[in-house]
Amino acid sequence: MSTTELPFPGLHSGIELVPTTDQQQTGKDFTSDQEVRWCPGCGDYAVLKAVQGFLPDLGLRRENIVFVSGIGCSSRFPYYLDTYGMHSIHGRAPSIATGLATAREDLSVWVVTGDGDALSIGGNHLIHALRRNVNMTILLFNNRIYGLTKGQYSPTSETGKVTKSTPMGSVDHPFNPVSLALGAEGSFVARTIDSDRKHLTAVLSAAAAHRGTSFVEIYQNCPIFNDGAFDAIKSNDTKADAIIPLVHGEPIRFGSPDSSGQGTKGLIRDSETGGVKVVEVADVGEDSILVHDAHNPDPTTAFAISRLTAADYLHQAPIGIFRQVERPSYDDQARAQVATAQEAAPGERSDRLAALIGGGDTWTVV
Repeated sequence: MSTTELPFPGLHSGIELVPTTDQQQTGKDFTSDQEVRWCPGCGDYAVLKAVQGFLPDLGLRRENIVFVSGIGCSSRFPYYLDTYGMHSIHGRAPSIATGLATAREDLSVWVVTGDGDALSIGGNHLIHALRRNVNMTILLFNNRIYGLTKGQYSPTSETGKVTKSTPMGSVDHPFNPVSLALGAEGSFVARTIDSDRKHLTAVLSAAAAHRGTSFVEIYQNCPIFNDGAFDAIKSNDTKADAIIPLVHGEPIRFGSPDSSGQGTKGLIRDSETGGVKVVEVADVGEDSILVHDAHNPDPTTAFAISRLTAADYLHQAPIGIFRQVERPSYDDQARAQVATAQEAAPGERSDRLAALIGGGDTWTVV
C-alpha cells in the first residue's frame, strides 16, 4: 500500500491498518481502565476525550500508536489511552519520540507535553525535533502555570504574574510557543483551544495527516492555579473580537459580523513595521485584507501573525493552522541512508567498516 492510499498521508506506508472487515473502532477502544486523575474542571479532560474520539479515524491498530510524555499534569495522558505509551523524563519526550519514529516506521508517534515541560527544561529538545522535522505529532498543553507543582509561574506566564514563586510579580518575558515553533522552522504549526471540540479535532486531523513534525499548541485552562486565563477567547461576549481565525485561502477577518455575516475587523500588511496589523475592514476595503497562506514556504508572514498574540493573553489570539509545508523528514532520510548502506555488496561493506576503524584518527601507543 502506498503512502497516498493511507487514510492519513502523513503515516508511513509500512504501517499496519485495521482491516476493513474488522468491527469499526470507537473512542472506547482507546480508553484505558485507569482512573483519570486531574482536578475537576481541568481542560485536560476535554483534550483527552477529543483525542480518544479522534484516534479511531486513523484506522490504525492500537499497537501501532504510541504516546510519549514528559513530566507535568498533561504528561499523565498515556495512562488514559489504550495504546502503547511512555511517561518519560522531564522535557525529554521529543528525544525519546525521535528514537521511536526513526527506529519504528510502523508507529504513529505522539508527544504530549506542557508549557513547563516543553519550554523550560525541554526547550532544546523541542526546537531540535522541530528543526529536524521528525515524523511525530507534538501536543503542547499551555495553561501558563506549573500545575503539578502547585502554582509557580511558567515560561508562558505573563510579565507581572503573581504566583507562589513570584510573590511580587514575574519579571520574565514569556515565550510565545507558536513563534518559537515557527522560528525553529517547524513544518506544521497550529494553535487550538481545549473547549472547542470541533476545531480541536480538525486540527488534530490535519496534524496527523502531516509528514514531519506537527506542533499543536492547545490553550488549556487550569481551574485551580490559573483559572480564567483564556476567558477572553472563550466568553461569548468577547471571543468574536479576541479570536482571529486562520483558514488557508480565506481572508483573515474577525470581530462582530457585518450585514454580510463577515467580521468587521481584519489583518493587513503593516508598511511601517513589515509585519501585520489589525484594521477595520470598512476603513481599508475588503481587497486589502490579508489572505491566509499556510502553505507559503517562507514563514515570515506566519511569524508576523503569531506576534499578534497579546503578551498578557487578555485581548486577542490567532487560532488555527499557521504553517503547513512539506519538506523531508529526519527519520525518512536516516532510514534511507541505512538502506543504502545495507544494499552495498558484502565486500564493500567490509571495506567501509575497515576504513572507518582504521581511518586517520588513530595512533599507536608504545
